[in-house]
Amino acid sequence: MKNNKRFLLSFVPPLMILISAMGLILRDNSKKIFYLPIGLMGISIILEKDLIRKLDRKNILEKIKSYQKVK
Repeated sequence: MKNNKRFLLSFVPPLMILISAMGLILRDNSKKIFYLPIGLMGISIILEKDLIRKLDRKNILEKIKSYQKVK
């Protein structure tokens, strides 16, 4: 059940960006500003996850290399 929730939550940031893009394209000029924050949040969530993933991979690689030097 836990994996299923994570799988569904992985679709939230792209949907946020899609909703924001649709709102910016289809709404009147006076209400377009309301869709900007949701798009920025979706982009920031994706970038944050990517940065955390890269840092985790780097740390794991450093640990593997340190164990190889001991032998």
